[in-house]
Amino acid sequence: MAATSRSQSALARKAAGAKTEDPVEKLRNQCMTRGSAGILGLGRLFRIMDDDGSKSINYAEFKKGLGDYGVYLHSEAEYKDAFTRFDKNGDGTISFDEFLMALRPPMSQRRVDLIRMAFNKCDKTKDGSITIDDLRGVYNVRNHPKFVSGEMTEDQLFKEFLKTFDTPDNADGTITWEEFLNYYSTVSASIDQDSYFDLMMRKAWRL
Repeated sequence: MAATSRSQSALARKAAGAKTEDPVEKLRNQCMTRGSAGILGLGRLFRIMDDDGSKSINYAEFKKGLGDYGVYLHSEAEYKDAFTRFDKNGDGTISFDEFLMALRPPMSQRRVDLIRMAFNKCDKTKDGSITIDDLRGVYNVRNHPKFVSGEMTEDQLFKEFLKTFDTPDNADGTITWEEFLNYYSTVSASIDQDSYFDLMMRKAWRL
């Protein structure tokens, strides 16, 4: 149900080969060379830098964080351009939510609707989040090699599965809609055709 190693590799290759002069696109592509968790990983680093708990960063922190994560732009002008575009209200700071939404690869409404269908199927309690209890009866681990061998229990495999979607610094075992959407928006970037994305989602989640 999560991205396969093949789709992860396709995503990384596509991002690495992308050519653009847009600084936001450059950052997005560099993050996506790390797979579907690349953008969330950068968000994690920014959260770690948030010493005052404001859930936002200033320009100096933004530039330092990018360097620490190993993603770079070519000039001071590009850094400032990207920061200004992330800073929606012009207050000199970027909120984490604004940053992740702006960096998220664009998708057609058809794809967003499919992702929502998958999320709603998992969210059995209809409380807006997915937990281990929601996965029971939806995600079958009985044939998983580690379950068959006795290496891991059902709950341990559920937790491992949830970590795929969870925000890295906030791996609380609860997946929000935004986390689910962020994950699949990056997977979506490696798939050109809506029809193939549709097929993948319907097969993976039995929609």
